[in-house]
Amino acid sequence: MPLVWSLLLHGGIVAVLALGMIISPSPIKPIEVQLSGLEPPTDDMEEAEEIVEAVAVDQSQVTQQVEAIRERERQQRVAEENRIKELERRAAEAERRREQEQQRQRELAQQQERERQKLAEERRQAEAEKDRIERERKEAEAAAQAAAERRKREEQAAKEAEERRKREEAERRKREQEAREKAERERQLQERLAREAQERRTARQQQMQSEIERYTGLITQTIQRNWIVDESMRGKNCELTIRLASSGFVISVDTGSGDARVCQSARNAVLKAGTLPVSQDPEVFKEMSTIRLTVAPSL
Repeated sequence: MPLVWSLLLHGGIVAVLALGMIISPSPIKPIEVQLSGLEPPTDDMEEAEEIVEAVAVDQSQVTQQVEAIRERERQQRVAEENRIKELERRAAEAERRREQEQQRQRELAQQQERERQKLAEERRQAEAEKDRIERERKEAEAAAQAAAERRKREEQAAKEAEERRKREEAERRKREQEAREKAERERQLQERLAREAQERRTARQQQMQSEIERYTGLITQTIQRNWIVDESMRGKNCELTIRLASSGFVISVDTGSGDARVCQSARNAVLKAGTLPVSQDPEVFKEMSTIRLTVAPSL
């Protein structure tokens, strides 16, 4: 019984040492185990010591075994990873071939569909051509019948058009004659109105000219009344430009060519008058709003 206990104990120690080497790469220290409560009989002590010595494995050998275990595990992982990669590659290759096959099947189906549609289109076009030919035949027959009816109507229309043309021609000649007579009456009326208008314009111009001459004379008389002259001015004159308001008020007096002394005294006479006679007729005043006179002293 003590031998069994010793074997079990030392086997547990070896297992603990191996597990510690796998979990931690740190150096393994010798483990001192104190057994209490188990005191083998004195006559078996030597045998137990031999077993303990056999179990106390060298630390370097345990480390080598652990490293060997780790290397085998790494190689197994690498092999497993390579196996998985190969499986994935094969799966990807299979998927690629499957997609290529599906693409080929789709293209084949599309080609078959195109051919089916082409055949259907050709049948449709053939039916349409047949219908077109039949339709054109019927249209040709209808056109021939319509042409015959149209010729009949055209002949009737031509007859009616000729009669209408004759009526319209007679009406046109009548309208032209009436238009000529109306134009002649209009021309004569316009000539008469033009003559009357010209006569009125002539009469108006004569009236305005008479008014202008009358008021020019009145203005000259007013200037003469306000003009201070002497014998040295005899035979001399001056040109005046006078601007007037509608009331006859003298706005400005400018002298032109003439004797300077005569011009100055004539200007003073106009300014002395202040207001000159003007016509109440707007057209006459428009012509006289700026009046140019050549004045000479009355001696």
